[in-house]
Amino acid sequence: MTFFIKTYGCQMNVRDSEAVAAQLLAAGHELADSEQHADLVIVNTCSVRQKAEDKALGKLGLLVAAAGDRSPRRRVGVIGCMVQRLGIAIFERVPGLDFAIGTRRLSTVARVVARVKGGEGPILDADPDPVDEEEPVGHVPGAVTRFVNILYGCDRRCSYCIVPDVRGHERSRPAEDVLSEIRSLVADGVSEVTLLGQSVMQYGRRNPAWAAPPGPGEPCEPLPRLLHATNGIDGLRRVRFTTGHPSGCTEELAKVMAEAPRVCPHLHLPLQSGSDRVLARMRRGYTTAEYRAAVARLRSAVPGIAITTDVIVGFPAERIEDFEDTRRFLNEMGFDNAFIFKYSPRPNTAAAAWTDDVPAEEKLRRNKVLLAEQDRRSEKINGALVGREVEILVEGVSQRNVNRWSGRTGTNKITVFEPRAGLRPGDPAAVRIERVTAQTLYGALCRGTR
Repeated sequence: MTFFIKTYGCQMNVRDSEAVAAQLLAAGHELADSEQHADLVIVNTCSVRQKAEDKALGKLGLLVAAAGDRSPRRRVGVIGCMVQRLGIAIFERVPGLDFAIGTRRLSTVARVVARVKGGEGPILDADPDPVDEEEPVGHVPGAVTRFVNILYGCDRRCSYCIVPDVRGHERSRPAEDVLSEIRSLVADGVSEVTLLGQSVMQYGRRNPAWAAPPGPGEPCEPLPRLLHATNGIDGLRRVRFTTGHPSGCTEELAKVMAEAPRVCPHLHLPLQSGSDRVLARMRRGYTTAEYRAAVARLRSAVPGIAITTDVIVGFPAERIEDFEDTRRFLNEMGFDNAFIFKYSPRPNTAAAAWTDDVPAEEKLRRNKVLLAEQDRRSEKINGALVGREVEILVEGVSQRNVNRWSGRTGTNKITVFEPRAGLRPGDPAAVRIERVTAQTLYGALCRGTR
């Protein structure tokens, strides 16, 4: 069958979708260029916020309603976090689904599709038992940047977060498996990898990731050691890692980021609130002073490093004073970018038992205020690059303008430019910046760039 995967959510979901696509390709199915041309549409879901679930449920409802208009009938499946959360109830929410597969059973997708094609269904596979777990690790060829899982699950139990319920306990992949996967990707033309974990700095802390102690000159901590080893892979141009936590911003990590040229000078480090009172209720495990110290450690070791963050507004009992503390802290820290979200309660989390007492209109107001202020800061930071040359890794045609190409700087800033004959995805290129917005740099290729 031809298939198409629609993905909602974070980088982990994007990586899961690619692994599922690779699994289906290996089973003989073909990737469609759009859902309109697919015999099978799979929706990969997110449960971090209610809005993400609502979008996925709406999409699934439309797909199921339209499935019967095709001949032969289109199959519709759903995978990911929402399946893990709802279980059998997903079929009550969306009658007509052919199958539903949870986060811990994605290795079964091709087998389930074969059963559905043979006339079975609906089929649910959302067994959370780690004994039966088999994480799919395949990749679809053709891209120059790829995500690589190094840590699954999360044990932090922030009071608002459903991730531990839908992704399971923390478990680190063996370092040699990760390095072998990256070497294979590089051999297939990949130039940049991003190491993924829900709380990536926990890598190797719950279960051993390295089979032997570090050698001379190697870092001792598991994640810095992995970054050091990845930096040494021939043919790899860049390595990134996400998502960070202040507790992992150690001297050893800062040293590796400063000394390993392939490790990009960028880190996504969620803050969530600039109020110590709210951080304590969120169970984030740090104060604003500790967060500030973590960022200072990185900026001291890596001048020019780009720090991006996440913030939640309207958390239960967030007073106006707490919100103003967050505004001041964001302004003080000068983040390159910040993603601002309105709080929504998630089932079975500690915060779900608390009164969601910040009115929706006030959440929206706070959200808009922080977004507008961050846009001004981001545009000012990016504006300092006008007239300067930046090095990017070419990714290919821009998503918004087919006449332009795009790439990213080491600091993860999207850069749009007019292509030149002979330039290929994966090539490094120098671009002189001519204008900017809060989110994007625009420029021209410099002389000497082919």
